[in-house]
Amino acid sequence: MNQHLVVATAFMGIFAGSAWAQSATYKIDPNHTRTIWEAKHFGTSTSRGQWEKTDGEITLDKAAKTGKADIVLDMNSIHTGVAPFNNHMKSPDFFDTANHPTARFVGDKFKFEGDKVTEVAGNLTIRGKTQPAVLKATAFNCFDHPSLKREVCGGDFETVVKRSQFDINWGLANRATADDIKVTIQVEAIKQ
Repeated sequence: MNQHLVVATAFMGIFAGSAWAQSATYKIDPNHTRTIWEAKHFGTSTSRGQWEKTDGEITLDKAAKTGKADIVLDMNSIHTGVAPFNNHMKSPDFFDTANHPTARFVGDKFKFEGDKVTEVAGNLTIRGKTQPAVLKATAFNCFDHPSLKREVCGGDFETVVKRSQFDINWGLANRATADDIKVTIQVEAIKQ
């Protein structure tokens, strides 16, 4: 084989591989992203609420099966449907939003099944305390948005947070609110 042909073939292979393996950045779409929590109240009904303001970005490399998520919650945007309950959740008994106005998840260990993300592991920071967290996907998909003319990826991710690990201990002694809190992140992000 001609030496120039060998070099050209190798160069094309490297170029094609690097083009395919490039990562893409996706900005969180605040109109299609919510973080919802659920907690048992005295072991009876389930209290629910959500944070209505979420920001951040996600980097995906589908070919290399890698990624990074950096998601920030505005803790003052908590909404339960009951104003006094919202205020209690913002107080030092729970999230102490005057001193800790945001919570943050940074994940850099992505698991894929084909092109679909199935899990993201990383660290969750609430009230200045950081603990490991794993978000498991119950749904994930990417599509070409007809109006935006850009790719959008997103899904539903779930985890269970033990609130005592973040020094949120109000109501634990009398079981007013459970320690294990189910968190669901409904997220969509737009390719930049």
